[in-house]
Amino acid sequence: MDRSPLHQQVDTLPDLIRSMIDDLVWQARELFPAQQCRKVKRVFITGCGDSYHAALNSELAFEQLAGLPCEPQPAMQFSRFGAGFLPDGEPGSNLLLGVSVSGLVSRTIEAIDLGRQGGALTVALTGNRHAPLAGAAEQLLLTAVPPLSDERDGLIVPGSRSYIASQLALYLLAIHIGQERGTLTGKMANNLRRELTQIAEFMEEAIAAGDPLARRAAANWLSADSFVFLGSGPNYGTALFGAAKMLEASGDSAVGQDVEEWAHLHYFARQEDTPTFLISSGPRDGDRALEIAAAARAIGRRLALITPVSGPLAQASQDSVVFALRDGIRDCFSPLLASVPLLLFSAYRAQFLGEPYFRGFSGGRSSAGGGGISRIRTSHRITNIID
Repeated sequence: MDRSPLHQQVDTLPDLIRSMIDDLVWQARELFPAQQCRKVKRVFITGCGDSYHAALNSELAFEQLAGLPCEPQPAMQFSRFGAGFLPDGEPGSNLLLGVSVSGLVSRTIEAIDLGRQGGALTVALTGNRHAPLAGAAEQLLLTAVPPLSDERDGLIVPGSRSYIASQLALYLLAIHIGQERGTLTGKMANNLRRELTQIAEFMEEAIAAGDPLARRAAANWLSADSFVFLGSGPNYGTALFGAAKMLEASGDSAVGQDVEEWAHLHYFARQEDTPTFLISSGPRDGDRALEIAAAARAIGRRLALITPVSGPLAQASQDSVVFALRDGIRDCFSPLLASVPLLLFSAYRAQFLGEPYFRGFSGGRSSAGGGGISRIRTSHRITNIID
């Protein structure tokens, strides 16, 4: 079969990482001098959709590498309920990162506006330097991604390149802040940057090995009408991202859920053979993921496992589709690699069903003005922190 537009996006991800990393490293150094980094006591990251998923996935990196408590929040949660309750501290002690590829999302702009009123140092991570988000924030970290040919022709493709760009920028910012704060030595920071560069090579391997598996699974599970994606820690956001790509690519009902929460909730769902994607980054969550896989299989779920090749979850390969990823990727960087099989499966699912991306923006889903009822770009914004 011809490579669909979403497949073509996935194919370009390794080179995208290679092409962006040096500029993002330079931007982080220019934006955050040592004195500013040392002032930061807490990090807040906010966004909507894929941008929020990237925020969730970067929490562990800021905590492990920068040595800072980190709170990812949906933009609505931060703007309407959190901005008025930021911890007290000197100027710059609260760092607020607002992530939006377009820079036009009303709720994220609102979050930056209100966070700035609350005394936070605000930074926009966006691909559009002229967007309102960039103007609302005190600083800008540009994550512009060149459009591919289909996008230049006007086709809107489920986000993958922009998501990886946001994720990479957040990781590199965490490394830089950690280096300037003394949590990381210069050598440690450079080694971490090299690890991120090397993930591009591992991603090529994951695409080559995972593509036929994703194609086969999509063909075998064509009759399914709902899907579940499970992840924990840094890959909880990956699970939400996987569900989002299914919704955007094929319009299927899809749920992203924490691994542990599945055992308390979706375990009791009536539909027995629901395809369930279980993501593990390795030993830290692998033992519980292995138990969840056994329980899911016992009640009839169809399983796809995304795991390091030597991870505990790989032991559950019986009657499962196993996307075996390269060993040695640290947990906090694992979402970059774990997203690949989910994207490939979503691309094949949409292709086999003949579904247009985003349901063709039909039935009131017009992309004009921010998407019909969702109105993500034109929705009312409040201008003062709510008491």
